[in-house]
Amino acid sequence: MGLTFKKTYTFAVVSTFYITLFSTSLVALLLLFFAKFSLPFCAIFAIGIAFFSFFVIQYRVEHFIYRRVKKIYDDVSLLDSTTLRTQSITTDMATLTREVKKFATDKKIEIENLKVREEYRREFMGNVSHELKTPLFTVQGYLSTLLDGAMKNKELRKKYIERAEKGVERLIYIVEDLDMISKLEMGELNLEYSQFNIVELIQNVFDLLEMSADKKNIILMLDRKYNKPIYVNADKEKIQQVVTNLVMNSIKYGKENGTTEVSIEDLVNNKIIVRIRDNGEGIEKHYIPRLFERFFRVDKSGARSEGGSGLGLSIVKHIIEGHDEKIYVESEYGIGSEFSFTLEKFE
Repeated sequence: MGLTFKKTYTFAVVSTFYITLFSTSLVALLLLFFAKFSLPFCAIFAIGIAFFSFFVIQYRVEHFIYRRVKKIYDDVSLLDSTTLRTQSITTDMATLTREVKKFATDKKIEIENLKVREEYRREFMGNVSHELKTPLFTVQGYLSTLLDGAMKNKELRKKYIERAEKGVERLIYIVEDLDMISKLEMGELNLEYSQFNIVELIQNVFDLLEMSADKKNIILMLDRKYNKPIYVNADKEKIQQVVTNLVMNSIKYGKENGTTEVSIEDLVNNKIIVRIRDNGEGIEKHYIPRLFERFFRVDKSGARSEGGSGLGLSIVKHIIEGHDEKIYVESEYGIGSEFSFTLEKFE
């Protein structure tokens, strides 16, 4: 750590002036009363005492301040060796005050972030245990029943094994989503860009989810007939997952005999926006800011009865932001919701 002194010496100059004025006046009076008064002698004496006083005061004051300021730096640096340790020590009180205030502000922000992370960790662990507990207990229950004697009943045995299998499938689904969200949050989203027809991809998602939609008699449709393909530049597999999750959500929370409509619109700067719109139950306004949080569910009981890991929208958000794109949500309770995201258009 180097030593940096302030270039202005106001304190030393003012102190020197008073000392010089007093000393010169005293010598002049002594010469006047006890010897012959000499102006040149007084001038030389004043200059000499001024220089001597200035350097002595300047050195002593700065050395005095430096030692105490250095102790402050050393004490504070024990808390964080990566910030103040790399800076030169300054004896300028304004600079020191500014640096210490900045350090205190940074520490406060860091502490607040740690509190948020700790709260998230507790909530995350609680949510994970809650999500895993239901299918685990379900599987355990069916297997215990089989071991207790139901194994002999062929019809009951088959039914319980099938239900246990569904519980295992749900566990695998949750674990896979947990693995994906962990990789996404650690920045391990490896995107493989390619050019593909987004209209064809949406139609493929409709085909995959047709049976789920039929159970609630929900119609999956495009807003119009797209005669020409619309090519985008993105990771096809990841975007298909985004569309699948959003359409699946619209089915899950949609009304019986409802519709899910997807539209594709041109934006400026060579962008398109994909809109997934439904006429389902909608979302209350105070829930919207939390929709993309992990495990957040608007209707806790209803959502769990429909399945899913509670991580779908969080995964969607990470994938879209990983493409440097935006995702939006608009909803009116009792009327329906619209999720939309942008993509780069490929000409």
